[in-house]
Amino acid sequence: MKHLVQLSLRRWSILAGAAALAATGVASPVWAQRDPAYAAARAAGQIGEKPDGYLGVVGGASPDVRALVDKINIQRRANYTQRASAQNATVEEYAFTQGCILIQRTAPGEKYQAPGGGWQTRGSGAPERDPRCP
Repeated sequence: MKHLVQLSLRRWSILAGAAALAATGVASPVWAQRDPAYAAARAAGQIGEKPDGYLGVVGGASPDVRALVDKINIQRRANYTQRASAQNATVEEYAFTQGCILIQRTAPGEKYQAPGGGWQTRGSGAPERDPRCP
C-alpha cells in the first residue's frame, strides 16, 4: 500500500511539473504549429493527439503525413526525455502527462484518441480523457 501511495504522489508531482510547463507554453509544439503541413493535416482530421503524448495517424494517410507524424513524434520523444530527466520521472510517465494536456488543448473539430482506443472528433465540450488524467 505504501508503494502505491508513493507512486501516486510521484505521478501528481510529475503532473504538476508538466502542467506548469504547459502553462508557459513549453508543452505546446509551437514549432509544429508553424508547419503548414501539420496545420493542414490536423484541420483535415488526418492526425490527432493520443493519450501516450504522441501524434497518431487517423485512418489511411499519405506517406507524407505519416513521415510528418514520425518526425514530430521523434522531436516530442527527445523533448520528453530531457524534461522527464529533469522531473526525475520516466519518459512514459512524462509523455502520458503531456498526452492529458495535449488532448485537453484540442480545439473543436480536431481529432484525439479516446481511452478506449477509438478516434473522436472534439466537440464543444471537454474531450474524453483517461481517468488517470488530472
